[in-house]
Amino acid sequence: MEPNIILSVKDLEVKFSLRGKTLNAIRGVSLDLFEGESLAIVGESGSGKSVFVKTFMGLLDVNGTITGGSILYNGQDLAKFKTEKEWLTVRGREIAMVLQDPMTSLNPLKTIGYQICEAIELHQNLHGPAAKETAIQILEDVGISDPERRMKQYPHEFSGGMRQRVVIAIAVACRPKILICDEPTTALDVTIQAQILSLLKQLKDKYHLTTVYITHDLGVVAGVADRVAVMYAGDIVEIGTCEEVFYSPRHPYTWALLSSLPQLGTKGEELFSIPGTPPNLFAEIRGDAFAPRNPYALKIDYVKRPPYFTVSPTHKARTWLLDPRAPKVDPPEVIGKLRKGGFGSV
Repeated sequence: MEPNIILSVKDLEVKFSLRGKTLNAIRGVSLDLFEGESLAIVGESGSGKSVFVKTFMGLLDVNGTITGGSILYNGQDLAKFKTEKEWLTVRGREIAMVLQDPMTSLNPLKTIGYQICEAIELHQNLHGPAAKETAIQILEDVGISDPERRMKQYPHEFSGGMRQRVVIAIAVACRPKILICDEPTTALDVTIQAQILSLLKQLKDKYHLTTVYITHDLGVVAGVADRVAVMYAGDIVEIGTCEEVFYSPRHPYTWALLSSLPQLGTKGEELFSIPGTPPNLFAEIRGDAFAPRNPYALKIDYVKRPPYFTVSPTHKARTWLLDPRAPKVDPPEVIGKLRKGGFGSV
């Protein structure tokens, strides 16, 4: 049975104007998000991950504009929304976001209970004792003990991991259909990261959420995602199921990202790092944006942007290496370690 598409992005373009210049942040991205799935969007800093999902909620900075394409959700094209009134019908209520720094997401002058109740009153139309009761239940759901006492406390009285749980509680209190988690574990230590990821998986099932994870850490992705989209220079260069992207990656950029995993390093040897720097998005990009950093680049990579080549019904990659006329190139040996070790090695 075909999964339902909950949100469909087609040929999306986003530009920013900075000091009289134009930066091409998103360059013709298309993506279907399926109801009930967990999708991870991965890539280096500056690849356009956060900008891409901010377009779903009208959160672009004032100098950012959607200049092409569509974002279809619930029969509406979000790319055509212009006013805050339009966005408030979707933001929080339909699509909610958990940001990476909980301290900047919470108001230090308001109690935790007040901030959760505010979201409940706004989006669930519950007030007074009913809102308070729901807030206590949600705090329990996100793993905060003694929620009635915690409701009266302020953000500074919570640890980093607890604050992140509160931010997640506020997002869930809006009862959204789609929950976007933008680097939800970046500021946390490793043991707390695992707890937060486990919590997000539990909430997804309990509240029937469709989740989107934004991260540069492929290790985070392995345990939570059904599908992985790899972004580079404002474009999705490869997308497939978690198994396909980890065990059978096809784009040289995905090879490079996976090779950079510390777990795949050899003791006593330097860790792999991707040579060069991402392209200047103020300039027009000819051909494949990754070509100057790609040791496997073909001549055509510098001339013509590759189309998507289908690897399987669920897996495609934008690289000329998949063209039947291209020379056969095997992925780096280190990728084979992933196949042997399974996700446990990530």
